[in-house]
Amino acid sequence: MIQVPELISIAEAQRLVLERAKPLEAERVPIERATGRVLAEPAVSIVDLPPFPSSAMDGYALRSAETRDAPVTLPVVERIAAGEPASRSLAVGEAMAIATGGVVPEGADAVVPIELVEEGAEGVLVREPVRTGANVRERGGDVRVGETVLEPGVALGPGQVGALGAAGVAEVRCTKRPRVGILVTGSELRQPGEKLEAGQIYESNGLLLATALQLAGAVPAQLGVVHDEEEEHRRTMERALLGFDMLVTTGGASVGPHDLVRKVQADLRVEEVFWGVAMKPGKPVAFGVRRGHLVFNLPGNPVSVLATFEVLVRPAVNALLGLPDPLPAFRSGTLGAAVRRNAERDELVRAAVRRENDEVVLDPLSGQESHMIVRAGRASALVWIDGGEGEMPAGSPVRFLSL
Repeated sequence: MIQVPELISIAEAQRLVLERAKPLEAERVPIERATGRVLAEPAVSIVDLPPFPSSAMDGYALRSAETRDAPVTLPVVERIAAGEPASRSLAVGEAMAIATGGVVPEGADAVVPIELVEEGAEGVLVREPVRTGANVRERGGDVRVGETVLEPGVALGPGQVGALGAAGVAEVRCTKRPRVGILVTGSELRQPGEKLEAGQIYESNGLLLATALQLAGAVPAQLGVVHDEEEEHRRTMERALLGFDMLVTTGGASVGPHDLVRKVQADLRVEEVFWGVAMKPGKPVAFGVRRGHLVFNLPGNPVSVLATFEVLVRPAVNALLGLPDPLPAFRSGTLGAAVRRNAERDELVRAAVRRENDEVVLDPLSGQESHMIVRAGRASALVWIDGGEGEMPAGSPVRFLSL
């Protein structure tokens, strides 16, 4: 008798996964290779930033008090370039020309922009009073030495890396990138470019997962295609369970005579946490652990792989990386056409995104079957349709994930 799994909700599956997905150890990473990594501990500045009072404008450094009775003409005694401080302090009754980023000389407390004055043979004519501190960037106005630049859990993009570099941080401690083994099962599968014989199809799940994992910040390794033979499953899985932080398999996790993945994993002492989630596509998905290593068994249909990766595998990768909010980031939009609900499961509908009067509209694509990966390749979003009766009409508010 075939055992039918008791389906759990997507939210419950995510909870069970994240309970077991803990951040990996940290490692030191040079700042030039830190893009896309996640901080494991605070990064602190080694300098005051700016490290000296600097000019925010091209103009003239002066004493603001001397402009109270403007107009006033002050002799220009020196010219300051960025990286070339003045040779002496500013004396009473003087001005110094200064470039943006130049060190404001001792004795000066303001900079008047070049476009507001006129320089002649006798000096610079200041027409209006200048307030104290005008156009002067104070030392440490951005950050002080020893202060935190970025907190743990921050993903490092261009702005973050730039901030760290400006604060003099040469290396940071980041969570290690998860190493993920990808195991594709199915005797009928052949690599793209090979000649297909009767009953054979091209393998795409490994490519899909490797691309998705790499973009998510993991280090994927394709372990090849395993034929539907129990001993071959056992040898390959045993090696994978020892060598990776996570193992993701596709196919062979259902209840057919050639579905060997879960049986072999049980023999290898993988603790199965759940099997079967109330989602479409992707219902026959399983998740387990062995010695802290995470194991996902995804269905064989490519669109099911895409959907289960986004709602289950990606959150696990995010958690291993140490991101504080690992769950998918849904956005809001409206349906461009009616969609019939599934009575028993929540559904992730492939759709194209367009904008209409500053509103995000999601047009469901034709061909929603879980094997139609080519049509899914045209999608730019997965739209969450709650399970239920009837249909959701065009114009209904929905949540979606960008692809």
